Amino acid sequence: MKIVIAPDSFKGSVSAKEAAISIERGIKKAFPDAETVLVPVADGGEGTMENLVAATNGQEIEITVTGPLGQPVQAQFGVLGDRQTCVIEMASASGLHTIASSERNPLKTTTYGTGELIKKALDLGYRHFVLALGGSATNDGGAGMLQALGLQLLDVEGNEIGFGGGELCHIDRVITDRLDERIKESHFLIASDVDNPFIGENGASHVFGPQKGATPEMVEILDQNLSHWADLIERTTGIRIHDRPGAGAAGGIGGAFQAFFPSEMKRGIDVVLEFTKLEEKLAGADLVLTGEGQVDFQTAFGKTPMGVAEMAKKQYIPTIIVAGSVGENIETLYPYGVIGIYSMVNGPMSLEVAMEKAEILLAKTAEQICRTYFLKHFHSEEKK
Repeated sequence: MKIVIAPDSFKGSVSAKEAAISIERGIKKAFPDAETVLVPVADGGEGTMENLVAATNGQEIEITVTGPLGQPVQAQFGVLGDRQTCVIEMASASGLHTIASSERNPLKTTTYGTGELIKKALDLGYRHFVLALGGSATNDGGAGMLQALGLQLLDVEGNEIGFGGGELCHIDRVITDRLDERIKESHFLIASDVDNPFIGENGASHVFGPQKGATPEMVEILDQNLSHWADLIERTTGIRIHDRPGAGAAGGIGGAFQAFFPSEMKRGIDVVLEFTKLEEKLAGADLVLTGEGQVDFQTAFGKTPMGVAEMAKKQYIPTIIVAGSVGENIETLYPYGVIGIYSMVNGPMSLEVAMEKAEILLAKTAEQICRTYFLKHFHSEEKK
């Protein structure tokens, strides 16, 4: 039998790779001779770079960049096994995890560090990029990233504006003369599931600002500032991003890519599955096991288990999901090829204990799933 193991990370507990290894351990306990194929995946958010590097035998490069509040942070980007494609997770340089929750303030946070990652990769000769936009702490419309790459954003006195979404209202002129020319020679594939526009009630500030520390008053300021920035972008590039789908991704950095970069946006899980070559690895499989920390009705909106199941279904391969927590309305996943959803929590325990024992619990759950699913096969082998 052949079983493909393609989980996402269980956030705060185990990485996608660790989850896959744990699931494999459980399978092997039930069926030592089973063929297992490990394909750790992600949906375009945090963990995307690590998984793509691991799946393609690539490498990670670490540099010091400017964090969201101007502090130095250690950030990484990945180079895939083709030695031509660079993978950058915006969260590595400009993510919420780099600052304390009490310090979250999108009026001040900047994407400058993300621009520094891109510049370093350009310096090293890379021209093909995958950008994962999840987990950002910012709402500056990509202004900081563009500044790091040479774009000049000047106030009425001719000085560069400061960092953060609160500074965008001070932009009077946009000077493109020093914007890194190598951007035009490159291609940027943007992995994002967000189709929100740049501004408005469904825009970056209103929808995502609060989770980054914005109060209702701050949300209004940020949205007005992004509107001003969008007007200037249209005046400078001729591209209107105000209500363009995806422009609101990661605090508006999606709009910056749409306006100033040769880029295209794709659903995060589709990008990951393409680069990990999951479709090829599924050939001849009897079962797929996938999973992530929380599975509920939202999983159907482009999360890893849904994307994996969709691809497996095309080859008539059933998918079973293992989750840390199983929420409401999971029946929405069954049309995508999912035949079962199991929680790895096998008894009363706190969240902390479940997270601490995640690897053990994943292995045990995978073992029981396989013993049950392959019961007929198991008995037929015994009779031989």
